[in-house]
Amino acid sequence: MTTTVRRALVTGSTSGIGQAIAEAFAAQGAHVLITGRDARRGEEVVAAIRRAHGKADFAHADLSSVASATNLAAQAERILGGVDILVNNAGIFTFGPTAEATAEGFDAMYATNVKAPLLLTGRLAPAMAERGWGRIVNITTMVAYIGMAGAALYGSSKAALQLLTQAWAAEYGPAGVTVNSIAPGPVRTPGTAGMGDALEQIGKTVPAGRVATPAEIAAAAAFLTSEAASYVNGATLAVDGGRVAV
Repeated sequence: MTTTVRRALVTGSTSGIGQAIAEAFAAQGAHVLITGRDARRGEEVVAAIRRAHGKADFAHADLSSVASATNLAAQAERILGGVDILVNNAGIFTFGPTAEATAEGFDAMYATNVKAPLLLTGRLAPAMAERGWGRIVNITTMVAYIGMAGAALYGSSKAALQLLTQAWAAEYGPAGVTVNSIAPGPVRTPGTAGMGDALEQIGKTVPAGRVATPAEIAAAAAFLTSEAASYVNGATLAVDGGRVAV
């Protein structure tokens, strides 16, 4: 009896949530492609996975342009031999008053948070559909569903990704590809370290009373990409300590 080795592309996986997801997939036997802007950190993640007897490779990508997203899809197909699991995790976030938002900031936010997932899914999902199996997970945020002062631009970009999740579930679901979202609450990562005490204060507003760890988000991704979640499609799994419930 042979075991199918799933091939997973996790964007923005050189640290934080993406790294935790990649490590969880590798621990389950998947061949994972680590991606990000920092080659040194990427190679460190690959090395750590390999030391744990997992299978991983690295591809440089910043996903800020059409060319970078298109190139990453091609690299993933070449390195992995195809993609069975796509996690659209890479994203950028800035907070501030709407009156201080700029056209350049808008374009940068939407290029990475919306356009890149759209291009990657458009390139990779059809092959999943042809094979009759695939898993796509989009990482959104709790502020895509609740109003938060200063988060209009970031929240709206992730709300767009949420709608894409639902549309793709309808588009690719009949061919055996599930598309779901994870909406994290506050998570302690290198990317949110600069928020300092403000992040801890947000954590205190959720029923769980604390900030999450990347591993807790990764556990949700592991479930959504497993056979146990084969009938879960077009859903959003809130991993936010109960924030959207209150």
